[in-house]
Amino acid sequence: MMHRRVVVTGIGALTPIGNDRETFWNNALAGVSGAAKITRFDATLFKTQFACELKDFDVTKHLDRADLKRTDLYTQYALVASDEAIKDAGFDLKTMDPFDVGVIWGSAQGGMDTYEQQVTEFAQGNGQPRYSPFFVPKFLVNMAAGLISLRNGYMGINYTAVSACATGNTAIMDAFNYIRWGKANIIITGGSEAPISAASIGGFTAMKAMSNLNDEPGAASRPFDVNRDGFVMGEGAGALVLEEYEHALARGAKIYAEVVGAAMTADAYHMTSTHPEGLGAAQAMKLALKEAGLSIADVDYLNTHATSTPVGDLSEIKAVTNLVGDEKIKLKISATKSMTGHLLGAAGAIEAILCLLAIRDKVIPPTINTTALDPAIPENITIVTGSSLPLQVDVAMSNTFGFGGHNATIVFKAV
Repeated sequence: MMHRRVVVTGIGALTPIGNDRETFWNNALAGVSGAAKITRFDATLFKTQFACELKDFDVTKHLDRADLKRTDLYTQYALVASDEAIKDAGFDLKTMDPFDVGVIWGSAQGGMDTYEQQVTEFAQGNGQPRYSPFFVPKFLVNMAAGLISLRNGYMGINYTAVSACATGNTAIMDAFNYIRWGKANIIITGGSEAPISAASIGGFTAMKAMSNLNDEPGAASRPFDVNRDGFVMGEGAGALVLEEYEHALARGAKIYAEVVGAAMTADAYHMTSTHPEGLGAAQAMKLALKEAGLSIADVDYLNTHATSTPVGDLSEIKAVTNLVGDEKIKLKISATKSMTGHLLGAAGAIEAILCLLAIRDKVIPPTINTTALDPAIPENITIVTGSSLPLQVDVAMSNTFGFGGHNATIVFKAV
């Protein structure tokens, strides 16, 4: 089968360290932490009392009252980020068949905030069933994809990918495949998540997956550090416009990079823990690179999944070592969840954006807070800590892994 080439022509971001693409990028390069005390609800009695919330974000500047009434936060984030990406891409639907433009979005939890609020109100209302007529459509995990389509008149393929914290990359991979198979010319893809709620924070805390460094939230996410103690929750959205290469050229579109490889595997090991030897993760990287016609020696930058959990970080390092072996290669690694926190189903989307902008600007963002690298990390694995690193980035790769054993890797290449 002849496959068409796929490029990225638009980017939008709404993150804990920036409410638009360029602010997010500049703060990532500056090593800004988005972690602070939770303001969304009273977390005083919780073991973890901090998270990476959005800052100074007024959704009413982006959406009208009707939109707000019928949408959960995760959908609102999706609409804001996708609006920026679509504007950035600059295509005109009036000159296109609307069935040639699709939306493949991702979210791990969907409208959990709405679900929690409505069930709490029911429980506090003496069992009176006074649910909002928007309750069901607000919490449905597919609704962000549907409303991006509705808002813009896109009538092509439309659905939501769900693979826990691998979701962002899964959505991008699906969009990549559908375009190269000739099923669409443009697809809006990415992910959004609004998981900073009592139920979500409480649930992950009960699993002992989150950091408890309440006195120093800005230093809590410490990927690869010997003292790491868990991840920090984040919220927001990342949006990418993927487009068939010739279609983009014909309309004179700006091109960030080409998507050249993508793959998924399953660990088949544990409900929530990654494979201790990183076997599934290593295979996902191998397959994505094989599809791209590249090897690990060709990769300049790897944005790791690295959430700052004791087991997960080393599992990913073992997966990388599986590909690298004992050779000293040019690959540079950073873990940007140290700044943004872990956006669950949106993590892959914002981390893909960082890969694309690293290619554009020839610099990679740092891993912050990591001051004492775990001694189990091999000496030939270079992790960029402290500050950003100027680097010619021609090939960038992004890893995401999710509960259930999902592994997803995306490879981008400069055009």
